[in-house]
Amino acid sequence: MKKMAIDEAAKFFGVSKEAIHNRIRRGSLEVVIENGKKFVLVDTKNKTKKTSLKTVSAIERQYNEFLHQEIQELKEKVSKLEGETKTLREEKEKLLVEERKRIEQIYKEKDEQLKSILNSISSKFMLALQGKDKDEHIDVEIEEKKEIITLKKFLLKNKVSEKKYKKIKKHILKNLKKDKRFTIDGKKIYLDLKTYSYEDILDT
Repeated sequence: MKKMAIDEAAKFFGVSKEAIHNRIRRGSLEVVIENGKKFVLVDTKNKTKKTSLKTVSAIERQYNEFLHQEIQELKEKVSKLEGETKTLREEKEKLLVEERKRIEQIYKEKDEQLKSILNSISSKFMLALQGKDKDEHIDVEIEEKKEIITLKKFLLKNKVSEKKYKKIKKHILKNLKKDKRFTIDGKKIYLDLKTYSYEDILDT
């Protein structure tokens, strides 16, 4: 057995100093310490051991290269997933913004429609207090000016009979949830002539 310093043993076996330290930690190489310096005991006559150490070192290098490659591939996959996650998050935020705008627009339209109806009712109430709502034609003209009119007056204007009026009203009430053009206040059905067309109900 020959006593060798770490770097000398590494040169002898043809491996790195780190590989020698690894063998020491695993106990595959004997070590002695003299004057605070570490030496390894090497059987210089045993060529098999030297060859085996080189082979193990080569396998370790291949394994380390394999691990490095796997780590790189995993990093690429993580990077790709992060990019896809970011895209999905941005698309989700965009959809939420669009949905919020759509809901705000719906409420805005409903508020405007409600204001028009309330203004129409208020105008009619004021005329009633002043005794000026006796003439049916005057009332029709006032409502048409605001372009909000009751179903009955709309059909009256289009010379629809009482029998057909009841049929049309029944049809509208039946399909009220599907057809958003009509607004009910009490027992009256209101039409918004400014926003919608109602010619189709005359053929009901």
